[in-house]
Amino acid sequence: MVSKQPRKQHLALYTAPLHRRHRFLSASLSRELRGKHKTRSLPVRKGDKVRIIQGDFKKHEGDVLGVNTKRRRIQVQGATTTKADGTQVTRLLSPSNVVLIKLVSDKERDKVLERRSKGGEKGSK
Repeated sequence: MVSKQPRKQHLALYTAPLHRRHRFLSASLSRELRGKHKTRSLPVRKGDKVRIIQGDFKKHEGDVLGVNTKRRRIQVQGATTTKADGTQVTRLLSPSNVVLIKLVSDKERDKVLERRSKGGEKGSK
């Protein structure tokens, strides 16, 4: 984002295409993963295991059940609330309130991790 103006920042968030929205859903990596992969954060994906570090479900760990790119929120297994009629509903959480503790791996994500780990080495450029 180029502008400092809040209205333009806000507009950019809401009108961003899906491939950019995916990047808004990044969460920090745990210390162990940070040391292993030499990167600080990654976009959250369905199936990743996370620890919630803020809010009502603080210290709760669970798998990511879904990622809502439209609302920029994620759903974590076990982070549920009860509706007035008694049904359980998964609570939508901001990815900034979680830490990734286990990653789901595939070819594309492995390529991203490899590319990022190379960037941190001295003399790589």
